[in-house]
Amino acid sequence: MRALIAGGAGFVGSHLCDAMLARGWEVVCVDNLITGAEQNIEHLLGNPKFQFTQRDICEGIDVPGTVDTILDFASPASPDDYLKFPIETLKAGSLGTLNSLELARERKARFLLASTSECYGDPEVNPQPESYWGHVNPIGPRSVYDEAKRFSEAVTMAYHRKYGLDTRIVRIFNTYGPRMRLNDGRALPNFLHQALSHQALTVYGDGRQTRSFCYVSDLIEGILRLLDSNEHFPVNIGNPLEITILEFAERIRAITGGSAKIVFKPLPQDDPKRRRPDISKAKKLLNWEPKVGLDEGLKLTLEYFQRRFAEAHLSSG
Repeated sequence: MRALIAGGAGFVGSHLCDAMLARGWEVVCVDNLITGAEQNIEHLLGNPKFQFTQRDICEGIDVPGTVDTILDFASPASPDDYLKFPIETLKAGSLGTLNSLELARERKARFLLASTSECYGDPEVNPQPESYWGHVNPIGPRSVYDEAKRFSEAVTMAYHRKYGLDTRIVRIFNTYGPRMRLNDGRALPNFLHQALSHQALTVYGDGRQTRSFCYVSDLIEGILRLLDSNEHFPVNIGNPLEITILEFAERIRAITGGSAKIVFKPLPQDDPKRRRPDISKAKKLLNWEPKVGLDEGLKLTLEYFQRRFAEAHLSSG
């Protein structure tokens, strides 16, 4: 069996490459590396079942041979990234997803779309079930990501309904773990990078906005179970443990020595006030729920960040 993973050199995509190889599959990883990193997959480059191609899927996908499954994870995903690359983000969710779907149709392959909790916007319902249509500003700064993913969900369902394509949609909530970039703009990398650099931890707004953090191995398990299922409609995969950003900053301060100060800055426009998945559907349909607790996950992530931080300082020194 052979899988194509678009965005496979990214944080989540690279873990998915590992998981599919562990299943005995051949993996073709396609990534243009604007936010992914070859370092995330360098341990796979000598594997005869793994192939890496640096390419932008918005310009088309030419993969010779059979393709049994396509997993579309190609998009900037952190606010810093999609605000820096707004057009690229919109193209990834439109042209990129269309190209991936067309390839899946040509090869009669199963297709899985990586969507996002951002489809719910700044939700007026908490927790967010898949049936909630969302509260999204279609022209705000975050719309380049929100609307790209909402379009990619719509076109995925259109291919399923019109062509009978065997599709899956996973709505991914806040995920963390090894291979996140040191300062990619999301809460956890920012806090860890600041703490390890002996800087103050930056909390936006009053810190009472909430997030729900899922460790990457739990996310990957949920994605694989969804891939193996027969569900075509979106499924939330995330950790329903809700925590305020201020509490989260205090957790990071505690595990890194407890000396960092916390400073407050204005909340960015349209930043969600609540974020918590309703995972009832995943529990019932996939028999899935997260297993890694926040303390354990943070410890594993801190160890990775400490190694990367030391390597970065050695190379710069």
